[in-house]
Amino acid sequence: MSSPNSLVSRMLRASKLEVALYEEVEADSTATSQALVAVVIVSLATAIGSGIGAIGTRGALGFLWGLVGGLVASLIGWLAWSYLTYILGTTVLKGPKTSATWGELLRTVGFAHSPGVLRIFSFIPFFGSIIAFAATIWFLVAGVVAVRQALDVSTGRALAVCIVGWLVYLAIMLVFSALFVGFKGLLG
Repeated sequence: MSSPNSLVSRMLRASKLEVALYEEVEADSTATSQALVAVVIVSLATAIGSGIGAIGTRGALGFLWGLVGGLVASLIGWLAWSYLTYILGTTVLKGPKTSATWGELLRTVGFAHSPGVLRIFSFIPFFGSIIAFAATIWFLVAGVVAVRQALDVSTGRALAVCIVGWLVYLAIMLVFSALFVGFKGLLG
């Protein structure tokens, strides 16, 4: 059996929304690299699922381009959303007991991405869309738990931080996607 601190164990515990896991990685400054790897795994699973679904229309080069673009976008998104939740949660929407660092948000939000591994199945006709949607909702719920634990705030305040942070994150991702598509168009 794997160690409770192994990457796979932590990702499973994060997916189960175990509060103790989020407290554990918040306090473990060495878990930042594991959080990064978790985000990369989820990004690759998402890109593979999407790429398999689109390989017939875009070919292998389109699949590879989507894989690289998806990985870069996910990493930027993780950094941006973690930073936004840190700023919002420690200033504007700060609770009476809030004391957090950006590193704590990086780790907890990174592990909150774990349910996104299921997006690898997004290529399955009809059911893939349902699985991808469910994984996204699951990630958002895990994100609220992660933010609540990292910021030491109520669930309502964590939800507010996540909603505002998520909206800004989506805007950033839309801009990045538009730039990426434009750059791809320049390359032919």
